[in-house]
Amino acid sequence: MPYKNFEEYNIEVTEEVKGKFKSIIEDIGEDTERDGILKTPERAAKAMLFLTQGYHQNPEEILKGAMFKEDYDDMVIVKDIELYSLCEHHMLPFFGKAHIAYIPNGHIVGLSKLPRIVDVFARRLQVQERLTHDILECINDTLKPKGVAVVIEASHMCMMMRGVQKQNSVTTTSGFRGQFEKIETRTEFLRLITSDLT
Repeated sequence: MPYKNFEEYNIEVTEEVKGKFKSIIEDIGEDTERDGILKTPERAAKAMLFLTQGYHQNPEEILKGAMFKEDYDDMVIVKDIELYSLCEHHMLPFFGKAHIAYIPNGHIVGLSKLPRIVDVFARRLQVQERLTHDILECINDTLKPKGVAVVIEASHMCMMMRGVQKQNSVTTTSGFRGQFEKIETRTEFLRLITSDLT
């Protein structure tokens, strides 16, 4: 399925998820007939379907749909890509930004497709480590560049709202393939994503 901003909902699935949310709300002791809560199960169902729409999208096809032959063989970076995902352990949000770089090997890809790949994988139940790996391997396997690098920095509500309740902690994960496994290329990438060129 090509990328789209998912705002259409399967009525049957939505009704089923809505019923489950209604049961959860009742189980925690809330009145589902109260005015402010009355439509909450439906809203929650639609929110959950929106936040997990990545299961129904094919990231490889997104990349293949915008690959172009080009002789450019220097580093391409898209940084500060906003991401929002749900932790698979507690189903609480984690959010932050991704930085992606690749070195073309005969093909480039439309720049908007890299943020879309981030969205596809982020809109699934995730852990940050696997999210980083999924993005990295998808680009590496589909585009077959000379090298690819992914860094994600994110804050996790499961650490901020519950558990250790640490408000200022940020988790950083990274992955490197090909030319980015060389220290000089990796260092250039890390310098570029942390510097302000304007």
